Amino acid sequence: MISDVLAEAKDKMHKSVEAAKDEFGNVRTGRANPALFQKILVDYYGTPTPLGQLAGMNNPEARTLLVTPYDKGAMKDIEKAITNAPNLSANVGNDGTIIRVTLPELTEERRREFVKIVRAKGEEAKVSIRNIRRKSKDDLDALKEVGEDEIARAEKDLEATTKTAIDAIDDALKKKEAELLEI
Repeated sequence: MISDVLAEAKDKMHKSVEAAKDEFGNVRTGRANPALFQKILVDYYGTPTPLGQLAGMNNPEARTLLVTPYDKGAMKDIEKAITNAPNLSANVGNDGTIIRVTLPELTEERRREFVKIVRAKGEEAKVSIRNIRRKSKDDLDALKEVGEDEIARAEKDLEATTKTAIDAIDDALKKKEAELLEI
């Protein structure tokens, strides 16, 4: 019983940390990163489809990304989706076979805005982890057939797991902030 509650909490916290890292990866830095473009939704024959499913992407230069559509008929739709993507302000051009996306240099002010966005996402992830901890603690308190000592030990384990998850988010947040502020 106790081990099930702790295992579920640990699994959910791990997923929250991974989701936070994924969210941090979606915030633009000075480099063109294919992860920024993976979740851009393209209107592909009336269906919103992630760009990662419609095209191959590679970055030959730091601020340039080459998008190679698998279906050349979707080129205009892909170009439109990239142009309209929030927080990118990318210059988009195509030569008929590939789409060349050039990201402008980030200003100091824009970098600071992105740091604020990343910190907010980090705080959301921490709140999620604390909610998991609270629910798990309630589940432990609801167990009637186990002793108080076992519950106290389980709560200490839960606190250690929570601290580990929050520390992992803090580490990822520090790395992303350093990456954003790097010129």
